[in-house]
Amino acid sequence: MDINSYNSKIAPTWCPGCGNFGIFTALKQALTSLKLKPDQLVIVTDVGCSGNMADFVNTYCFHALHGRALPTAAGIKLANHKLPVIVIIGDGGCYGEGLQHYLSLMRGNHDLTVLVHDNYLYSLTTGQYSPTTPRGTMTKSTPEGSIEEALNPLALALANHTSFCSRGYAFNISHLTDLIIKAINHRGFSLVDILQPCVTFNKFQTIDNWYSQKVFELKSSFKNKSQAITESLKTDKLAIGVFWQENKPTYHQQVSVLKNKSVVEKLIEKINISPLLEEFV
Repeated sequence: MDINSYNSKIAPTWCPGCGNFGIFTALKQALTSLKLKPDQLVIVTDVGCSGNMADFVNTYCFHALHGRALPTAAGIKLANHKLPVIVIIGDGGCYGEGLQHYLSLMRGNHDLTVLVHDNYLYSLTTGQYSPTTPRGTMTKSTPEGSIEEALNPLALALANHTSFCSRGYAFNISHLTDLIIKAINHRGFSLVDILQPCVTFNKFQTIDNWYSQKVFELKSSFKNKSQAITESLKTDKLAIGVFWQENKPTYHQQVSVLKNKSVVEKLIEKINISPLLEEFV
């Protein structure tokens, strides 16, 4: 496979220097390494800068409503669980509007790869604060500084039974590529929270004075979950890598009517619903 096979005819319109370029490159490199043809997977995008990837990527793609990319992706996976399903979503859509979906699908271990573009803001709408914005940050919607404590997506995921929890950095493309490959290969809910610089609206967390000072690579994943949670709670330094991975049955593997055959493989002509209607006759 050629990496350019995943490019649509529309050139990306992200701001020059945006972390989305690094994420897009890492995703295409991962798909190339896995030898997945554009018609052999589905990408579901949310709304926002990250969601604009729906125009730029040449795969089966569904552009969902804000915060609703996760349940849409779950529906696609349940309909055809042989397809790899990847979610492209921002920190606002995933941890704000879509937080309940994030928690529920994780608990059920739905077989999805969730790539969260985490830039600590709602950037497409010009820089309002998001669930991951650090407390006290002054934004267009919090001119006196945000009051809420920032949500910690990794610690929340680890406490909420995720089977694959990781964090990457948009401009460490080779490392992020490896993380995405591992996430796609994992069977179950795979979280890749991606630190993504916003060069236009986030002037607090800059590449030179913030990310370069804080981001470092984990040498290995943790042996127990308590160690992973301890590391995920640290904010002075931000580790990237796989924090936790465990093998357990996925959601569709535990549903008797889905375990052996996808919905799309079932012939509706042979389905008899007469017994279900008897009580209404």
